[in-house]
Amino acid sequence: MPQKQILTLEDLQSISTLAGAPKGALRTAAKNAEWIKIPGGKALFQPGDHANSIYFVKSGVFGAFHRASDGELELLGYIRTGEPVGEMAFLGATPHASAVYALRDAELIRLPRDVFNKLSRKFPDLLLILSQMIVLRMRSNNRTTLNERSQPKVFVMLATSPTIATKYLAKQLANQLTIIGKTVKIIGPKDQQQSPYWFDQQEQVHDIILLYGPIADNDWFRLCMRYADRIWILGRADARPSDPLLPPENSPARAMRLIDVILLHNQDERAVSKGKDWKKAANASRVFHWRTSNKEDAARIARTAAGRSVGLVLSGGGARAYAHIGAVRALREANIPIDFCGGTSMGAIIAANVAMGWCDEKIEQSILEAFVNSNPVNDYVLPVVSLTKGARVKRRLAKHFGCIDIENMVLPFFCVSANLTTGQPTIHREGLLREALRASIALPGVLPPVVMNREVHVDGAVLNNFPVDVMQDFHRGPVLGIDVSQVRGLEAEEFIDPPGFFGWVMKNGFRKAPPIASLLLRTATLSTSNLDVRRANADILILPEMEDMDLRDWKSFDKATQAGYVATVKALDAGLLDNLR
Repeated sequence: MPQKQILTLEDLQSISTLAGAPKGALRTAAKNAEWIKIPGGKALFQPGDHANSIYFVKSGVFGAFHRASDGELELLGYIRTGEPVGEMAFLGATPHASAVYALRDAELIRLPRDVFNKLSRKFPDLLLILSQMIVLRMRSNNRTTLNERSQPKVFVMLATSPTIATKYLAKQLANQLTIIGKTVKIIGPKDQQQSPYWFDQQEQVHDIILLYGPIADNDWFRLCMRYADRIWILGRADARPSDPLLPPENSPARAMRLIDVILLHNQDERAVSKGKDWKKAANASRVFHWRTSNKEDAARIARTAAGRSVGLVLSGGGARAYAHIGAVRALREANIPIDFCGGTSMGAIIAANVAMGWCDEKIEQSILEAFVNSNPVNDYVLPVVSLTKGARVKRRLAKHFGCIDIENMVLPFFCVSANLTTGQPTIHREGLLREALRASIALPGVLPPVVMNREVHVDGAVLNNFPVDVMQDFHRGPVLGIDVSQVRGLEAEEFIDPPGFFGWVMKNGFRKAPPIASLLLRTATLSTSNLDVRRANADILILPEMEDMDLRDWKSFDKATQAGYVATVKALDAGLLDNLR
C-alpha cells in the first residue's frame, strides 16, 4: 500500500500549480490532502479506475501508457515534478483512460474531490491552470507540438563490452543534440557520489541527460537503471550477446520495456550477430544501427532522443504506390531526414527499400525489375484459394531482400498485414523481412494468404491501409504520410455479361488479368475505416494526384513516380516540411 505522510502549507506551495493559491486556502487543504509515496514500477491507477481524486507530483517521474494497436504497452508521455496527474478524468468525472506508473520512486499530493472543490472556489485560477495543462497535453498527440516535459529526458547508455568507448559516443550524441538546439549534460561514474538533489537539478536545467557506464553488478549501474527514462544497450555487431543481457535490477524503465538496442558497426569489422538476438537478450522494443564512421547515424539517434525523428508512412495502392518512389527522391533532394519507415502492401515494399538504406537508383531498379518489366502476379491457376500461385512474388522478394531480418535493416521498419484468424491487424517489426512483406501484400483472392504460427494473414490494406497510428506508437517525432489509396471506381463494362474463365482465356490469353483481379484488388483496398482520422493524425500529409491511374497500371512507372515527386516538391515549396529540416 502507498505510504502516507502529514502535509504542511510549504509542501503545497512547493507544487508550482498550487503556488499562487491563498495561504489560508492551502492550510485548509493541507489538513485533508494526502502525501503519498509510491515505489518505482507501481501503478497509480489503471484504465477504468474511478477518478475521485486529483494528484500533483512532488518528486519523481510518472509515465502514462496505453495499449498500442499490436497490444504492446506504449508510452504516451512523462509527467514530472509540479504537474497534475489524472486531471482530465477528474475534471470530466469520467474513469481514467490510461494507465499511469511511477517510473522512479515518487511522491504525490492527493486532493480528494471535496478538498479540491473547496480550494478551487477560493482559488479560481486553479481551474484555468488545469484547463491550459489539458489543452497542452491534448496537443501533445500531435508529434510536432509535443510538450517538452512529456518527452524522455534521461537516457542511460550501457556498454556490453569494455571495448566500447561509451563516453566518446555520448559526446558524439551530445554534439548532434546541440546542433538541433538541445542542452545536454553527460554524467558518468565519477558523479556517483553526487546527491539526489544534484541529479534533480541537472534534470531541471538541461533538456537531455546522458548517463553512461558499463553493465555491471554495482551501485552506479543500479543508480542508472533507477533514473532512466529510456535505456540504451550498446552492443558490438561483431559480437554475440549474452542472454540474459542485464543483471537483475528492479528498474521501472526495464519493466515497461523502455529499452532500445544500439548495435555499433565499426569499419571493416564483420557483423556476426543479429539484431533479433540482441533485442531478445535485452527484452528491447527497438533496434538501431550506428555505423560509427557515419555521422548521419549519430544524428538519427540524436533526433530520436529529442523527439525530432521523422517517421515516413506509405499507403498501399497497387501500381499507384510507385508515386512513393518519386516522393522519397524529392525528400532526399531537399535533405529531409527519414528515420523510421513503415507501410502497408505496396507501400510496405517501397518503405522496405528505403529502410534498407538503398539509393534512389537502386530503389528504382529494384521496383522496375520486380513489377514493371514483367508481371509478378500472372502465374494464374484455376482458383482454389487465389487466382495465382504466388510463386513468382515469393521468388522476387527472396531475390531482392534475401535473408535480411527486420531488426538488421539500416532504419527501423514495420509493415502491416491483416490477421484473418484473429480479425486484427498484425504489426511486423521483427523477423524475416521477405516473409513479413509477403503477408503484407497478400491481396485476398489474388495471392495466396500466408500462414504464420498457424494464423492466416492477408494484405494489410484490408484493415489498415495507411498505418499512421502504428508509426505514432513506434516513435515520438513527426509523422510524414503519403497516401495513394484513393482511386476511381471500376469500369462497369467489364462486369456486364462477362465470359467464363475459358472464354476469357481464349480471347485474352494468360498475360492479361481477368476482371476478377480488378474486383478483388479494389475490394481489398476499398476500406476507408478511420482513413480520415489516420490522415488527420499525420503531421504532414501528401496526396499525389493520379485520378486517372488504376491500381493495376503496372507499366505506368514514370507517370506515377513523377506524380509523387511533383506533389512532394509542392509541399516543400509551400513550407509544409520546413520543421523537418
